[in-house]
Amino acid sequence: MFQGTHSDAGKSVIATAFCRMFAQDGWKTAPFKSQNMSLNSYVTPDGKEIGRAQGIQAEAAGVAARVEMNPILIKPSRDHESQIVVLGKPYANMQAFAYRNEFFDQGLAVIRQSLETLMNEYDRLVIEGAGSPAEVNLNDRELVNMRIARLANAPVVLIGDIERGGVFASLVGTLSLLEPEDRKRVIGVIINKFRGDVSLLKPGLDWFEQHTGVPVLGVVPYLPDLTIDAEDSLSLERFASSVGGEEAIDIAVIRYPKIANFTDIDPLLAEPDCRVRLVTHAGELGEPDVIVLPGSKNTIEDLIYMKKRGLASRIVSLVNEGKVRVVGLCGGYQMLGAVIRDPYGVETPLLEVKGLGLLPMETTLERTKITIRSEGVLTWGGERFAVQGYEIHMGRSAPLSGYAPLIEADGRHEGAKHSDERVLGTYMHDLFHNDAFRTAFLNAIRREKGAPLHGAVSFHTRKEAMFDRLAAHVREHVDVGRIEQMMRQFQRL
Repeated sequence: MFQGTHSDAGKSVIATAFCRMFAQDGWKTAPFKSQNMSLNSYVTPDGKEIGRAQGIQAEAAGVAARVEMNPILIKPSRDHESQIVVLGKPYANMQAFAYRNEFFDQGLAVIRQSLETLMNEYDRLVIEGAGSPAEVNLNDRELVNMRIARLANAPVVLIGDIERGGVFASLVGTLSLLEPEDRKRVIGVIINKFRGDVSLLKPGLDWFEQHTGVPVLGVVPYLPDLTIDAEDSLSLERFASSVGGEEAIDIAVIRYPKIANFTDIDPLLAEPDCRVRLVTHAGELGEPDVIVLPGSKNTIEDLIYMKKRGLASRIVSLVNEGKVRVVGLCGGYQMLGAVIRDPYGVETPLLEVKGLGLLPMETTLERTKITIRSEGVLTWGGERFAVQGYEIHMGRSAPLSGYAPLIEADGRHEGAKHSDERVLGTYMHDLFHNDAFRTAFLNAIRREKGAPLHGAVSFHTRKEAMFDRLAAHVREHVDVGRIEQMMRQFQRL
């Protein structure tokens, strides 16, 4: 089990590396995270929802994702309230106090059963914690750190992030706050995201081992250009690219407070001539080539946020002036329509809010969530593209006069496009992961800018290569053999 001194210490990435390494070594491997708080989710092959990180870790391990790998997913929807997803399906909207006090026993039972199922079917589990195991105010009813390590009888490797500074203080402090029996479970630590000369760190490593008696199992250098899907928006900034030059395609991604499934933009970040920027107010927007409205866990609140910050009116002006292309994904697609209605109070007490009016459709939020894998044919630019992705949304959108579908998916019309095809919207996440469409879309912009055209490159192939690169990097800098030995010794205790 990998735990961290704090959120975004690199637990998910290290766990992904071990999923890949164990699979490479011939072990049937599965990831496991009992409880995940994230707005970045993943749809399993049977149409259920888990945390994005566990879906990607399953891909790294070469196995199909399933709900037992992340039995509880918490998706914050508004202040002090979250949607609780249990075994891939929405269970209830709950406030933190109610979740902690009323759901604990039920949650623990679901976690225990999921853990037992995976342990019976796989050779190895790579378990990930959340936040810190030293949250002393929460540990009596926590469901994701040391309680899970005890359930699985798993040894724990503690990860510290040196990039933030104070790594030795955070590691020592975390160890000192653990209960004695839990501290014995920690077989070592990994220092992550190191930059510089490791020899300068050696005195600190020696001191740490002497002071704590806990071995340092590795110092992992920061790995640039790592496009492994992120778990939450804490890590979003590091994925923004900074390609310069007049020929660069300038892509502005609107970062609203409840941004969700922002990994939709990952293929754009991998394009060598795309500059991807995160934008939070009109003054930052400028005149980009493309504006992406990503998914949102609270579309109405995020739409109001855009209006208050001048983004909504500025986007409409740029479209009307013919200066920009706009792509709305899921919640972003809903924002592009005429109106969003919320008759059941799914997101807010507001009954309806006017959209940007850039696509001829309207949306009604409903109580039932749609989670499906989808595929179809997208028509754009005089061409037809086979596309596939997934949908996660509470709303249903209906066409208005002048509607033109973007995709014919599974025998139905899906998404919409402006008459000049410069504004596109769809519920299909992973739209840009479809290589032929992404390449054609970006090449249209390259032609307008007089820039060289690019051939299609498989994003899936890039991802597989990235898993291998990450695994090789961690093998080089972590004493995996020692971890294997300590794992076996621990299980015999």
